[in-house]
Amino acid sequence: MDVQARLEALLAVAEQLGIEIRRVPLGGEGGGLCSLRGQRVLFVDTSADTATRYDKTVDAIARLPELQDQYLPPLVREDLERAAGEK
Repeated sequence: MDVQARLEALLAVAEQLGIEIRRVPLGGEGGGLCSLRGQRVLFVDTSADTATRYDKTVDAIARLPELQDQYLPPLVREDLERAAGEK
């Protein structure tokens, strides 16, 4: 599974969890999860390469407890667990 497919799988699960996805140019190293007016919003930096977008997304949502109940491809699950363990 390539990085683009992993990113899309991760973003699809985030949307299923009710997280709004905003794809915006942020200079190539931005992105992350925040709360705006009570709504969780995940910013994905369209200026960054695919690997950076994936890494930033993994880092942003790795600690969300709701992910435990969601199906994720094994490689994505491993990346999330690794990121959650590093924090």
